Amino acid sequence: MTAGHAGLDADTNANGRLRAHGEWTLPQAAALDVRIASLGRSAAGPPDAAGVSRLDSAGALLLLRLAQAAGCDPEAIEARLAPRWRALFARVRAAQAPSSTPAAPAVSWREPVARVGAAVERAAGQGLQLLGFLGLSLQALAGSLLRPARLRLTATVHHIEQVGLDALPLVALLSFLVGAVVAFLGATVLKDFGAELWVVELVSFSFMREFGVLLTAILLAGRTASAFTAQIGAMKAREEIDAIRTLGLDPIELLVIPRLLALLVALPLLSFVAVIAGGLGGVAVCALSLGITPDLFYARLEETIEVRHFLTGLSKAPLFAFVIALIGCLEGFKVAGSAQSVGERTTSSVVQAIFLVILIDALAAVFFMEMGW
Repeated sequence: MTAGHAGLDADTNANGRLRAHGEWTLPQAAALDVRIASLGRSAAGPPDAAGVSRLDSAGALLLLRLAQAAGCDPEAIEARLAPRWRALFARVRAAQAPSSTPAAPAVSWREPVARVGAAVERAAGQGLQLLGFLGLSLQALAGSLLRPARLRLTATVHHIEQVGLDALPLVALLSFLVGAVVAFLGATVLKDFGAELWVVELVSFSFMREFGVLLTAILLAGRTASAFTAQIGAMKAREEIDAIRTLGLDPIELLVIPRLLALLVALPLLSFVAVIAGGLGGVAVCALSLGITPDLFYARLEETIEVRHFLTGLSKAPLFAFVIALIGCLEGFKVAGSAQSVGERTTSSVVQAIFLVILIDALAAVFFMEMGW
């Protein structure tokens, strides 16, 4: 039988072996498919495809179906094809081979350990990057201090306003509320022992040494570090940082140093405001719930609390400012250029800044306790 220029006949001289010839291409595929579907399995030996003069992927697929209908191995047909068609036939045969589904890997203890190791490796790499960025920033800061004309005072004052003045209401309100909560909880416990007056020491000591600077640093880690990352990341995405380098300017000196100096100025001042606001929260609770007047509160505070507690807490503010500013700026420089990358780096900067602030505060608390400060 022929279908245009293609044929599939039984060769009477070869004991009825099927013989494919002509052009086995897409235009003849419908007729050839009908012919193959009508075949039985009485043919002697594998079909002979040496007479195929033209072949495409549709024809190769039909030859595979012919091998299946004849009950023979497709390699037997491939061996009888003209050499120029064998590569095409082999590729189609490989594509039609059933893919073996890999068995689900057995759960092993190595996988979670490997994940932990990868996380530790990433954390170590980020720590090294932060240390390197700290070195670059200190180098640029020293160069600016040695040559004050290079200090960008306008940008620094602008960032002080954004970081400090704009955050002042939030820091004061939050510290006031936390001071009131600490005083109320302390009074609830101390009332059973008749020691409500010790609430003065509880509120003052906690805010001077820990809560004042810690709450301020956490707020700025969420508010300011994310802002620094988004600002520098947007500049990186718009290739403005490349333009700064093209103009011969240093991005560290231009973008990082003003933000670092602004935080070094604003965070200690905000910490002082947080201590005052937290104390006022304690005064409010003592006056309204415990019968401790503000005069008695401040007299007790003057008698029992030393100035060194306030200085100890405030001494951590510059270190927190360095950490928050450097992480916020470094994550901004890591932005890859897309809006998604800006969001990812902003989230990363907030998480890293808060984590390091709390870690450093814990280590500092242990250090000061061991030193007797």
